[in-house]
Amino acid sequence: MARYVTWNLENGGIDHDGTENRRYDQVDALTRLDPTPDILALQEITGWHRDDWSRLYALANALRMVPLPPVTSHIGDGTNHLVLLYRPETVHVLGYSRVHTGSSFHHGLARARVIIDGTETMILTTHLCPYDGDKRLHEAKWLTDYAGPFPGRPEHAVLLGDLNTADRGPVPGDDSTEPDWDHDVPANLQARYRMVRGEHEDGPFGDTDRRALDVLVAAGWTDPQDLLTDYPRQATVGHRYDNEPTPLRLDHIFYAGRQIDPASYSTLASDLTRTASDHLPVCLDTA
Repeated sequence: MARYVTWNLENGGIDHDGTENRRYDQVDALTRLDPTPDILALQEITGWHRDDWSRLYALANALRMVPLPPVTSHIGDGTNHLVLLYRPETVHVLGYSRVHTGSSFHHGLARARVIIDGTETMILTTHLCPYDGDKRLHEAKWLTDYAGPFPGRPEHAVLLGDLNTADRGPVPGDDSTEPDWDHDVPANLQARYRMVRGEHEDGPFGDTDRRALDVLVAAGWTDPQDLLTDYPRQATVGHRYDNEPTPLRLDHIFYAGRQIDPASYSTLASDLTRTASDHLPVCLDTA
């Protein structure tokens, strides 16, 4: 079995006044996980490049994990990086590469070829564009290659990250698959996540823009939630800011190739994780 975890840390857990209480809470939350993740993907490790990446190595040492070279990003306020870490007792790295900001991806992409759970697997992590559904769709199209056989690549793959796209099912406590856009989300934020209609269509906005996830699933990526419909995981956002109260699952772990048996797929919601970031971590355990 293997454990995969992804978490968007919201500006690296460092607040605008320079305090790092949220980062300490993030370290606390991750070190409480039992077992430790085999693969850990982190987005928005903003500012962690300072002091020779000391914050990254402090976390890695606390978890007894090894970080791969971060993907550096200069999008947004400050430096918005992402990183993959692995547990050396259970994961053997065969190769690693990075796609930096400014090419195919808004925040970049990390790719690691590993042996995990006895199988050669491509691990990918990214942070899709938060502002533009067309850009997210472009990024997702680039990832469809990994959903099936392709020369020179492992047959199996796992994709982790903040994909900034809501999945297709309701979240616990909310029976609708569509947010209440008119009441819950300010007009200035709706273009991020809704379909933007053409000039000859009725109104500027349509339903939730799920094209990025739809094209991934159509290409062969598997959303574990589709196999665990009796155990819907909680939302990963909507708990922190008053102007974004809509519960959505924007953070995901997909797999392709070998049909992994997902033992559990959950959003790690606790008082600690809710105060530590505007996103909640997601965990996939395989049987």
